[in-house]
Amino acid sequence: MRIAYLFLNGELRGSKKFYLNLIENQKGDIYCADGGANICYKLNLVPKEIYGDLDSIKDEVKEFYQEKNVKFIKFQVEKDYTDSELVLNEIQNKYDVIYCIAGLGGSIDHELTNINLLDKYSNLFFISQREKIFKIDDNYKFNNMVGTKISFVVFSDEIKGLTLQGFKYNIKNLDIKKGEARCISNIITESEAILSIKSGSLLCVIKQN
Repeated sequence: MRIAYLFLNGELRGSKKFYLNLIENQKGDIYCADGGANICYKLNLVPKEIYGDLDSIKDEVKEFYQEKNVKFIKFQVEKDYTDSELVLNEIQNKYDVIYCIAGLGGSIDHELTNINLLDKYSNLFFISQREKIFKIDDNYKFNNMVGTKISFVVFSDEIKGLTLQGFKYNIKNLDIKKGEARCISNIITESEAILSIKSGSLLCVIKQN
């Protein structure tokens, strides 16, 4: 499986050890969106490429990565896409999974915009030591996750025929509209928990142990 790690300029939630172990255990290419390079630098990691208008990257970080011959792809400050989108537009078809690190926290407008990217890029996952967030728009199985706290948030205008099996709060053939909070703070109780939907999309938020 082809894996990429994308560092954004949000908060690095959790310990450095968690992220280093993640990248070591599931090897992949590393990319940064502008100020995400500062976080990558703190972890002593060297990215493949750095994208953006480069207005948030620290001088010492920029100089360090230039010495390491990291490729910089610079764009104008006034542009049609965020720095995050600039990277994702280039790499989305090259990888099976893109793990976004430090995409949450910080400025609320940036955080909400980042989460909204999940609707556009189907192979994108936000991951931290606290949570894992991704989009579900088809049937999905959760294996060997008994005791895991999990929430589902309506992402499309409406969900048709939502069924949950293997959860503390099971649901059968439920229709839910955006804004309704019917599927928050559930718990997986079976070794194989199944989610099925007839139409629509959900945000899945898994609380990490």
